[in-house]
Amino acid sequence: MGAQTPRPGGARPLGPRPGAPGREPGGGYRAGAPGGIGGLGAYRPGAGGPPPRGGRTGGPGGGRGGSRGGARRPRSRKQGREELEAQGPTTYVPSHAPVPEGEVIVERGSTAQELAPRLNRSAADVVRFLFAQGEMVTATMSLSDEMIELFAAEIGAQVRLVDPGDRTEAELQARYFGEDDEQRDELMRPRPPVVTVMGHVDHGKTTLLDRIRESDVAGGETGGITQHIGAYQVTTADGAVITFIDTPGHEAFTAMRARGAEVTDIVVLVVAADDGVMPQTIEALNHAKAAGVPIVIALNKVDRADADPNRVMQQLADHGLVAERWGGDTVTVETSALQNLGVDDLLEQLLVVAEVEELKANPEARPRGVVLEANLDPGRGPVATVIVQSGTLRVGDHIVAGAAWGRVKALIDDQGDNVEEAPPSFPAQVLGFDALPAAGDEFRVLATGRTAREIAEQREQRYRTADLRRSAAATSAGAKLEDIFEQIQRGETATLNLVVKADVQGSLEAVTESLRKLERDDVKLAFVHRAVGGITENDVALAAASNATIIGFNVRPGREARAQAAAQGVEIRTYEIIYKLIEDVQAAMVGMLAPEYEEVLTGEAEVRQVFRVPKVGAVAGCFVRTGVITRGSKVRFLRDGVIIWKGAITSLRRFKEDVREVHEGFECGIGLSNNQDLRDGDIIETYEEREIQRT
Repeated sequence: MGAQTPRPGGARPLGPRPGAPGREPGGGYRAGAPGGIGGLGAYRPGAGGPPPRGGRTGGPGGGRGGSRGGARRPRSRKQGREELEAQGPTTYVPSHAPVPEGEVIVERGSTAQELAPRLNRSAADVVRFLFAQGEMVTATMSLSDEMIELFAAEIGAQVRLVDPGDRTEAELQARYFGEDDEQRDELMRPRPPVVTVMGHVDHGKTTLLDRIRESDVAGGETGGITQHIGAYQVTTADGAVITFIDTPGHEAFTAMRARGAEVTDIVVLVVAADDGVMPQTIEALNHAKAAGVPIVIALNKVDRADADPNRVMQQLADHGLVAERWGGDTVTVETSALQNLGVDDLLEQLLVVAEVEELKANPEARPRGVVLEANLDPGRGPVATVIVQSGTLRVGDHIVAGAAWGRVKALIDDQGDNVEEAPPSFPAQVLGFDALPAAGDEFRVLATGRTAREIAEQREQRYRTADLRRSAAATSAGAKLEDIFEQIQRGETATLNLVVKADVQGSLEAVTESLRKLERDDVKLAFVHRAVGGITENDVALAAASNATIIGFNVRPGREARAQAAAQGVEIRTYEIIYKLIEDVQAAMVGMLAPEYEEVLTGEAEVRQVFRVPKVGAVAGCFVRTGVITRGSKVRFLRDGVIIWKGAITSLRRFKEDVREVHEGFECGIGLSNNQDLRDGDIIETYEEREIQRT
């Protein structure tokens, strides 16, 4: 190539050509932008933006190094922030690209690189704006909620912050589960009511339902407590069908009761006439109110000698449930499950309330519903108990629930019989899932198995990523029981790692929530792994790698798993009653805590006169005002209410005799260790430290 002709006047200096537009932050150009390479011209010096570096941007600084009159580069981030604040408010000039219309879903913790494309901006726009606000961030740093909302407000965008993974789920819902014709009035048909039975433990919920179903569920429950959700259909004498959901009564199963309230049409709140409103009664009441469903009160055990229905109705009225007989709108029925009193009246009232509610569903819509329970059956594989809310679920349908998918191989009703289809409000066990869905997951029917599998795999990937993060954090920070004390001695927060296995999803969820409530500021719980099924060798290996303790609820380890646990020093604890599980873990956590001590004031003496004894030093002649002064006690020395010295009593005498203690109202001589600064009127307090029983 030939030699190039040199430009007249020498090389063109850095910065825009005269009259050339400055680069806009979003990728466009803006006429008259002062100086800058590329997007750096987006900040106007007159508007208080960040000062140009030296003379590199063609500003008044001139050459490469800048001049005395140009802006200098701050020596540190702190100094740069202070200089920005000293210049006054900054003005950000956004690009002219239109912001997306409507609500934009943004995940919490998004980086500038992730946020910007969703708002039609570049990552540089986000970083520059936050820099102008005094926030030193990079394009790959996670942004706080305030930063995201601030930038969105600046450009006029409307954002909705969701937890990580929820945006993907929202997009899946919009793509595959769009609006259908299930809400069209001409397609709606009457359906049976779904009734949830709630109340305090041992108030007779399951016994009442047994009387309705003429079965004996309570006899098969451990300790007489319902620990799973059961869904049943009952046909009355008039041929009407009612679906009942029996929810557990123990406080640990609050989440399961809440899930029952979400799928119900009517709540039957069982209150014992001899016991009244109890804490779990109030919990159940709050769940029902939150669900916005009618509440029917069943005053049970009215046959008891100490039953007082009026007192119970007064307690319910205090919580906003005024009985009809008292001028309110709450249906109240007095029952006795053992004596079969009022059961027919209760069913009749439920049908009346259901008729008023005008419960309808479209049986021809795309089937959907809720998973109430799920468990692994040794012979049938994953089994899920579901309630159909809309459409008709049939054998052969492609179904997805959470991260589980499959083809419905069989539908089983509450009597154990196979059925071909499940219409709205029908409870059924579904066989055919490839894995266990989580209790509370919504199930949907899709056109093809390929689509169902795609949705499940995307969800599984998201769940696995979240589990890996939790597991990594637990492995790096957690410890087993025997290692907790060492952490506490070092002043660290102790973390107990747990691997939790249960027989069904509902129990797993309830056990997890119960254990979370046991956390303290100085002892945390980390769930390395939670799953349904027996304790396997893989669980033991995971527990060994993460220093975890294995908790099993209604499950047992196999022989190989026990042997591996013994060889690797993994502790396995198994339980059948949740009371015992909570008590044992709580006791173990209390044992982990460092002892706490409190000071107990044992005596107080006033210095009346100071004696100087040769070879001994100063001795305080004192009068014991309160308590008992004991030799060897820890002592606090106060002057004008201010502690000036702490130590111990080395000598205690009455007249010329050494004594062990001196009681209130007597005089004595007190010698203090390493303290000779004694004055008349000083106060000597003795105290001891007693260990506080941890609870």
